[in-house]
Amino acid sequence: MIEKKSVTGIILAGGKSSRMGSDKGFLMLNNKPFIQYSIDALTPLVSEIIIISDASEYDDLGLKRITDITKDAGPISGIYSGLEASKTELNLVLSCDIPLITSEVLQKLINAIDDESEIIQAESNDKTMPLIALYKKPVKDRFKNFLEQDERRLRVAIKSCNYKNVVLDEAYQNATLNVNTKEEFKQIEDAYYH
Repeated sequence: MIEKKSVTGIILAGGKSSRMGSDKGFLMLNNKPFIQYSIDALTPLVSEIIIISDASEYDDLGLKRITDITKDAGPISGIYSGLEASKTELNLVLSCDIPLITSEVLQKLINAIDDESEIIQAESNDKTMPLIALYKKPVKDRFKNFLEQDERRLRVAIKSCNYKNVVLDEAYQNATLNVNTKEEFKQIEDAYYH
């Protein structure tokens, strides 16, 4: 049984959302900001939550916030920054734009931990979800190398690691929906209220 004290939650909230036109973490669903859903899903499973963002508005949430070590370098930098700040070997990494995420889905990632896998990511609808994933702290050194080589594609970085996918059955498909456009936001609202 993996204990809370050995897991850190890392929420990537640094993205400049060009398509939504606003910071996605603060989009509201049922009077709650998106990022709060990620926090609520992580809270039962982790000892600490770290928010990666340059936006000081997140400080109101009362959690540790750190800024990206490498600016504007996308999720590789966000994950690297979070792993660097984490005190634990195991780290659940989430983006801030998946408001239907549940602790149950994250528990499945924890249950899949083995000695070999360095990254365990959710897979839903034949799509892998590197931002609903468990990362072991040592991968940060490889991510750092990618940043130094100016490689920004997260999938390239993941392929260089030992990774495995946890395929979610249909019941959990809505849990991984993320929001990049106003249409997707509407889809999430529909899923949430029905």
